[in-house]
Amino acid sequence: MRKDKIAVIGDRDTVLVFKAVGAEIFSVYSDEEAITTLKNLAKNFKVILITDDIAERISSTIARYVDKAYPIVVPIPSSNGSSGYGIECIKKNVEKAIGVDILFNREDD
Repeated sequence: MRKDKIAVIGDRDTVLVFKAVGAEIFSVYSDEEAITTLKNLAKNFKVILITDDIAERISSTIARYVDKAYPIVVPIPSSNGSSGYGIECIKKNVEKAIGVDILFNREDD
């Protein structure tokens, strides 16, 4: 595996879409499998996309990578739609970085 490739973790239907654009895909069927896969991929990939439903369930494992430069772990909607977790993560990161909620126009107190 190459560091310049993108990995995608999620349900089979979602990850297959990313195969067409050259991403390495990893179908997982349990939270334990998702955790193990993420830990292994973190050694070899700079960007890891993960469906937001899985990301939400394994958020404590993903949190280990938040303060590191790589890998960048990005929640994405699954083929079943979004749980809202991914956009909430982006919103929190933007608020943390600039102190203002630019998505919903609220300032931090």
